[in-house]
Amino acid sequence: MENKSNEATPLRPEGSRIIDAPLVKMDLNEFIEQIKSEATWKDSDRNSVTIFKSETMRIVLMGLHEHAELKSHKANGVISVQVIAGKINFVVGEESLLLEKGQMVALHENILHHVIAVEESFFLLTLAMNKK
Repeated sequence: MENKSNEATPLRPEGSRIIDAPLVKMDLNEFIEQIKSEATWKDSDRNSVTIFKSETMRIVLMGLHEHAELKSHKANGVISVQVIAGKINFVVGEESLLLEKGQMVALHENILHHVIAVEESFFLLTLAMNKK
């Protein structure tokens, strides 16, 4: 397996962060600080960073300001959402789950859901995709 790094972008011009390799170490506290230091966090209601990306799995650390909302959407794979800090409402249909630090939820693919931050929150979104 070849190590893969992220491509440099205007938001993260340094590039070179390993996002796929046989072993990838991820420092969530460091990524939270990075998210909070970027202009996107200061200028909008959210920011995120992809911390792992392979052919079959993606892990994204998402930060939401208090009351920020991820509008209704579907994922094209099974997902898990694990709260690292704060509190979120994870809503599927009429059911709303309050998730706090240390709690998580899993959801099968193609199920409409949305997320509302009760307070400033950070969570790991893991997406497992079918290999084609």
